[in-house]
Amino acid sequence: MDSENKKWFSIPLSKRKEQVKASCNCGKTSGGCSSQQEPEKDKRKDGFEQIFNASMDRRNAFKQLTTSLLLGAGALSSSCSLTADNETKEKAQLNWEEQFKGNYKLMTPAEKKETVERLVRLHQLETASNVQLSSEDAQADVLFGYAFDISKCQGYMDCVNACVKENNQDRNSQMQYIRIHEMKEGAGFNFNESDDNYYHEVPAEGHFYMGTQCFHCENPPCVDVCPVQATWKEPDGIVVIDYDWCVGCRYCMAACPYDGRRFNWSTPKVSASEVNKKQHYLGNRMRKKGVMEKCTFCIQRSRKGMNPACVEACPTGARIFGNLLDPNSALRWVLEHKKVFRLKEDLGTAPKFWYFMD
Repeated sequence: MDSENKKWFSIPLSKRKEQVKASCNCGKTSGGCSSQQEPEKDKRKDGFEQIFNASMDRRNAFKQLTTSLLLGAGALSSSCSLTADNETKEKAQLNWEEQFKGNYKLMTPAEKKETVERLVRLHQLETASNVQLSSEDAQADVLFGYAFDISKCQGYMDCVNACVKENNQDRNSQMQYIRIHEMKEGAGFNFNESDDNYYHEVPAEGHFYMGTQCFHCENPPCVDVCPVQATWKEPDGIVVIDYDWCVGCRYCMAACPYDGRRFNWSTPKVSASEVNKKQHYLGNRMRKKGVMEKCTFCIQRSRKGMNPACVEACPTGARIFGNLLDPNSALRWVLEHKKVFRLKEDLGTAPKFWYFMD
């Protein structure tokens, strides 16, 4: 296929270049510039400083302070109690430390390790069971992407069910990261009139099916609007959320043009026997009430060289996942040999999720 027909060129597949600092336009052509000041050194703040130096309104500030004081009082009470056992005291201390941990994005490797170990221990104390919680970072020369074959999808929703189980999603609600839209043939991609909550035998005559989820945009608008920097794009292209830093304002939900984010109105309920114990801090670990959730390309799997659960579960092979920087990957073959398109390309979000038909 000619290079001018390739639709994926807008995402730079070579390593990103560092931005060059602009000149101050002082007019000097040699020597030093006295008008430019030395950049301030990056001062890493601990969790306490990050919390109380964060920009927030009075309501959220009061809520944060009240929560912290209550937790502190509870921890102090439990620690000083003559009747509390050692595990109760340990749990109170760990919860207190959790309250003042920093933003995961700003943590050092040692701080990440300490945070993961603390969460694993808390899970042991609360459930008497163990989990394998990872903080594995992105690998070099990896940029994840996704392709969806509309002509192969039959609307079975095996992908939806696999996603719910893999990512420890709430079993009591219909909050699903993946949605399969049933659309009428000949009516185009009309999402307003599509049905993503159908209960009948599929495939239905005269209809086709199209899946949506978080598209992990190269220019994600959700990241730009977050007031506390609880969501960001990782080096491998995965857009993640720090659940413990999210304040649940839902600005990101409103900013997403693809309806890719979910807000949990209640604490996710998963029975002990169904909990997926292979977890990642930025992925499928158990979340608290009142935070945002979404697809993470199954970060707990993809960073170990595995396909997301939805890809493995699809019975028709409609889903293709891979490394955009690998010229030999199945995903790159699709992008180079099929007529692909992305939703709302005019917005400039550059989603790393393409559609095509055989």
